Amino acid sequence: MSRPRLAGRSAAAVVAGLLLLATAAPASSAVTSSTTAGDVVRSATEADLPAGGITVTGETSPIHDPALIVDEKSGTWYVYSTGLVNREKGGTIQVWSSHDGGTTWKSEGTVWDEIPAWIDEHFSDGDLPGNLWAPEIYEHDGTYYLYYSASRFGTNNSVTALATNTTLDPSDPEYEWVDQGAVVTSPNPIENGKTFNAIDAGIVEGDDGRHYMAIGSFWYGIFLVEIEFPGGKPVEGALADAKHLVDRFMPGNPVEAPYIYEHDGWYYLFVSFGFCCQGENSTYQVAVGRSRDVTGPYLDKEGRDMFGGGGTILLEQHGAIVGPGGQSVHDGVLAFHYYDAANEEIPYFPTLGLQRLGWADGWPVVDQTVEVPMLTTAPSDASARRGRIASFTATAAGTPRPVVEWEVSYDDGATWQAPVKGQPATSDGGTSTLRVRATPDTDGLLVRATARNAHGTATSEPATLTTRR
Repeated sequence: MSRPRLAGRSAAAVVAGLLLLATAAPASSAVTSSTTAGDVVRSATEADLPAGGITVTGETSPIHDPALIVDEKSGTWYVYSTGLVNREKGGTIQVWSSHDGGTTWKSEGTVWDEIPAWIDEHFSDGDLPGNLWAPEIYEHDGTYYLYYSASRFGTNNSVTALATNTTLDPSDPEYEWVDQGAVVTSPNPIENGKTFNAIDAGIVEGDDGRHYMAIGSFWYGIFLVEIEFPGGKPVEGALADAKHLVDRFMPGNPVEAPYIYEHDGWYYLFVSFGFCCQGENSTYQVAVGRSRDVTGPYLDKEGRDMFGGGGTILLEQHGAIVGPGGQSVHDGVLAFHYYDAANEEIPYFPTLGLQRLGWADGWPVVDQTVEVPMLTTAPSDASARRGRIASFTATAAGTPRPVVEWEVSYDDGATWQAPVKGQPATSDGGTSTLRVRATPDTDGLLVRATARNAHGTATSEPATLTTRR
């Protein structure tokens, strides 16, 4: 079977209240943010960063099948994800960005306004795809290659296609995703006449400089197809010569989303076992095997070949994280989606998850400790003379390390608004400080802090700012 469709709703609708604050708050320039001592924005490549879950905030839903990449020039993190269903906002691949090391995310819109016409022509003999799926983003020689899939739901009538760009920055005048057409299609036969599903591409370079695409979903499982650059498409005879990497030899063969990542002389094949896209009933798990050769065989920690049922479970349901999978890996960070049991507004909405991988005895490890956030230090009432700065501080504990988010109220708590100049950063120790300039308009301002991680929230009682003459 092919990947089911996810329930559609614009991420903008979820966070619309937070996006209107620039015009809602009086004397908005009085509210500022402040990092605490030693708190800096760092990139994913820094080895001193602790392994474990990264708490994400901002616009993080609906994100499905996240492909993570970090712009080496700007340090900006980007995630490309499956498009919205029923062609909402065109149904094309979504783009998200973070400028603070993967913590705070915002939507950058979609790659295109509509699905390319040639895809509709490809599927013109029946139902048309409602959205584009499962992107992969790869940089080669200064060009970015965006692979994406389209499929007829419930079949392996599928195509993986390619678009290219010279920049990831949507504000760059040169920013344009140029469609390069189909890369591989199914139900064409692959190695030894087997059937496969041409979705879920993942690109990897072998130690001999040759490039490969891992691809597949259910059916006969996961295959490795050689490709070549600068075209980014399969070499001649690549399907017939494909390597068959994963087959679970069980009813339905529930495996998909292959991604191969090189670390310390080993190639690690990450896949998703189980079923996605069923909300609280989703059974996705991230499994892994490794090989010294990019073409396999890939064995799990017990020495079982992934071609034949092997695969060590790395990440599974824990706490409010239900059905994690659809993964990619970049600079040691595992990106995945999950169904958010802590989302009270839209339970089990598909959400971005990030884990900085640790390594033990040659194997990746993640931290699945579940500790709901708590505020160990809550903000206290503060006062300041007009024109001076008053500070409010909060410290949070929990696992993953919570992020502290601040809100203010100008109407005695009737409504609450986020600081319009952005949220203050949260230090590695869990401390965050909000700074407010004392003015006649901020006299009596209420301030509160919320500690948030993937498993829940904890909100402080309001603290009051008193402005003195």
